[in-house]
Amino acid sequence: MKVAVVTGPGSVELRDEPRPRPGPDDVVVEVAACGLCTMERRLFSGTKRIYPVAPGHEAAGRVVEAGEAAAALDGSPQIGDLVTMDLLTRCGTCRMCRRGRSALCKQPQGGALSDGTISMGAGLSEAVRVAAAQTFAVGEIPVEHATMGEPLACVVHSVRLSGFRSGDRVAVIGAGYMGRLHQAVCRAWGAASVGFVDPSEARRAEAIDAGADRAVAPDELGGPNGWTGGHDVVFVTAGVPGTVEAALDLCDDGGSVVLYGAFPAEVTASVPVDRIHHHELSVIGVYSQEPSDWQTAAGLLRSGVLAPDLDRLVTARYGLADVAVAMDLASSSPVYRVLVG
Repeated sequence: MKVAVVTGPGSVELRDEPRPRPGPDDVVVEVAACGLCTMERRLFSGTKRIYPVAPGHEAAGRVVEAGEAAAALDGSPQIGDLVTMDLLTRCGTCRMCRRGRSALCKQPQGGALSDGTISMGAGLSEAVRVAAAQTFAVGEIPVEHATMGEPLACVVHSVRLSGFRSGDRVAVIGAGYMGRLHQAVCRAWGAASVGFVDPSEARRAEAIDAGADRAVAPDELGGPNGWTGGHDVVFVTAGVPGTVEAALDLCDDGGSVVLYGAFPAEVTASVPVDRIHHHELSVIGVYSQEPSDWQTAAGLLRSGVLAPDLDRLVTARYGLADVAVAMDLASSSPVYRVLVG
């Protein structure tokens, strides 16, 4: 079978790989599509230099083989099921896993292809082997939606750790793909309002078109007509300097700031410690997702409640043979999600 391998900046090739066979507790999934996220963009652009590497962890497809133990279990995905897949590896043994915080597993993630090439999901391929426990049937929904299981699980994780409750007023800094998924989940769970802060006029307009209550540029936050206070939860999905301070300014008493987007290692923030104390503000870091978040994400996908939002977030789709074209588009243009498969 074919699998995409990034061999250097701007270079990706399709390599031959033995077709996977399931172990007793595994299934083999014929990949229908795989999303290109920030990791793939960074690998292709050269800002993340790990080569050669087989990326792709936002994948979905149909089960075509099942191991004997997996096939016999009620509730396990069966042959023919459309599934979204958790392609992360968790050891289950380290202190973080034992605490139920497997998003922070201490064991290095990833695996290897048959020739030793590093695998970071390897979902940009014709088929993958995955533990049945890490596949989630989603019913007969568009496969484009099913590919969003992994980022949706990350957002479920974010919203869960934020302490969000129905009726909360939400602000999102960053109206890109992950910001829009936060909007979709919070709306589905009963947010009183969702607003955005983003420098892009086009992104702001698209967020409003998708149902946002308000969308402003960063320079509109201050002044007499500014948009400060009055929010219970603020999600920072764009990790750039100044966003932590802006997020705290958006909070009402008892509010939470969730740092979802990755920040450059050198970025620091000056936070008003006394204000955090007296107004019971919280600053929460979130990273990745956990098995319970997948259960919720799969349920949201199967229900169809997010379908209109997810439709808006598919920028383009290419076949596996055109993976280089897809990666070039995803790494060089403003996109939501480019899919391959």
